[in-house]
Amino acid sequence: MGNASQISSGTAEREKKSAALNSVFAAVALTGVKLVVGLLTNSLGILAEAVHSGLDLVAAIVSFVAVSYSSKPADLEHQYGHGKIENLSALFETLLLLMTCVWIIYESVERLFVKSVEVDASLLAFLVMAFSIAIDYDRSRKLYRVARKHNSQALEANALHFSTDIWSSSVVIVGLVAVKLAQLIPDFRLLGKADALAAFIVALIVIYVSIQLGKRTVQGLLDHAPKGLRESTKQAVEKIPGIRKCHEIRVRTSGAGLFVDLHIILDADQSLKRAHELTKQAEETVKRLAPDADVTIHADPAP
Repeated sequence: MGNASQISSGTAEREKKSAALNSVFAAVALTGVKLVVGLLTNSLGILAEAVHSGLDLVAAIVSFVAVSYSSKPADLEHQYGHGKIENLSALFETLLLLMTCVWIIYESVERLFVKSVEVDASLLAFLVMAFSIAIDYDRSRKLYRVARKHNSQALEANALHFSTDIWSSSVVIVGLVAVKLAQLIPDFRLLGKADALAAFIVALIVIYVSIQLGKRTVQGLLDHAPKGLRESTKQAVEKIPGIRKCHEIRVRTSGAGLFVDLHIILDADQSLKRAHELTKQAEETVKRLAPDADVTIHADPAP
């Protein structure tokens, strides 16, 4: 049983590391391509995407370090393990994205109302954004799969970044189409501002997604209990014949880990062996509700 658990843990660690490392490579490619094309075309939308991808690169590196460190077993100084490093990683990624949005919004407003910048809506610009969407789709799909499989908040944050990039890249393409129309048709000259407007919309999308991610991250850091688990645990354990009551239930998460502590009240004249059997049944019941939970049960005699 112990060997099987160790093998399963080792497999999970390898899958999480592989997914995080692939995200780093993808972010390097996207950041480099977008930065070069953004500078060549003078497109704020693409430059905003380059900065966005650059922060995704930093976030991907942080995620890789986080999933590598979070898998370390508990020790004397970290008796609940190192899972919360994933929560901290996700919070760091959220703050990075929000900081980026401040610059993007400022530059967008400047281009919309203060200064005029000529954008080259070339075929290269469209190709790099299409390439970006293809990479983002592939990365986000794979990251979400591993994140859900292993309940990794750090990888979920990374997946969220890549999936957000799909929408923001699509907005940039719309902006580039509008700029192209303005260049080809004089009556559509006002559409030349569409690139800056697209960058502004990108920033709003990123802010919204970052706030949603930030809420879940803070909940994890504050030991927010999974919804409904406490109630379902109480009901299931109290159905076991011989257990009078289940109380003082505490549930907390730590990264991908889940910890459940509870007290059960047994008849005072129970033998030690019977009390142990009932405690074991209660643990197995909780495990059926939360298979990966670390369960601690204290048995109390009825007054």
